[in-house]
Parts: sequence; structure tokens; C-alpha cells
Amino acid sequence: MAQKKKKKTADNVIAVNRRAQHDYFIEERFEAGLSLQGWEVKSLRAGKCNISEAYVTPKNGEMLLIGATISPLKNSCAFVVCDPTRTRTLLLNRREINKLIGHAQRAGYTIIPLRMYWKGSWAKLEIGLARGKQEHDKRDSIKDKQWQRDKERIMKKSFR
Repeated sequence: MAQKKKKKTADNVIAVNRRAQHDYFIEERFEAGLSLQGWEVKSLRAGKCNISEAYVTPKNGEMLLIGATISPLKNSCAFVVCDPTRTRTLLLNRREINKLIGHAQRAGYTIIPLRMYWKGSWAKLEIGLARGKQEHDKRDSIKDKQWQRDKERIMKKSFR
């Protein structure tokens, strides 16, 4: 019997940082692998991850994910000491690391995690090079989003 190909769906997404779009202008996006332990992979498969308070920082020529919480499962960590908020190493090319470090040293730029997802059997993290929004920028974004919503409603009513 022939096997069917799996379609890419929203099931691939593990965690999303929703505040990132509201608080930052995302200039560029990168895909990074994660250096994980076995219990962390099991917890990610169960969807027990939070990246809303996390950030990425360079240290000794590598990128580190700090503040991401991966809650351990009760039945998978009997003999292993689990630290839910441990610092995790991101797997990037040297060229990408140098580019991120160069931009992060500029004033106003930061590197934030946007979403964590599965790509095949590998856990990946989408990180963004971001610049902080000021209060008036946030109001403009909310106004634009509301206008798009109203425009969709108007178009929907006109085609009925």
C-alpha cells in the first residue's frame, strides 16, 4: 500500500510569541536549530513550551536562547535533573551568527524568538532581528489592523 505524504498544517507549530509583532518591527527572519536534551523533545511533542519571555543573545561566538520555558513531563524525567529555563544553544551558520551579532550591536536592535515549530523530526526556532516600537507606532499598527478587518467586512457584505 502506498504511503500518503503528510501535509504541512498548523500542527507543526509548537509555540508562538504573539507579543513580538505588537512590540517590535521585525526586520529579518532566520531559522535556527535547537540543541535539546531528550526530555525536552518529549515535552515539545506534548506542546509544553513558552517563548513569550525569551530572548536571544550572542556569547563566545554562538547564539543562546535565554528565558524559554520547556516544562518537563512528570513521567519522562524520573532520573534526570530537569531545568525548565536552562540556556539553550541555537544552531546557525557562522555567516548568520556574524550578521546577527553585527546588527544586534547597533542601537535599538534585538534578536527575539518568533515561533517554534517542527520541520520533519527536528525542532526549529524562527528568530527575528527586531527594532522596538514606540507607543505611537503601536497605535498605528492597531489602527491598520482594525481598518483591514473593517475592509474585509465591507467587501463581504458587498458580495452578498
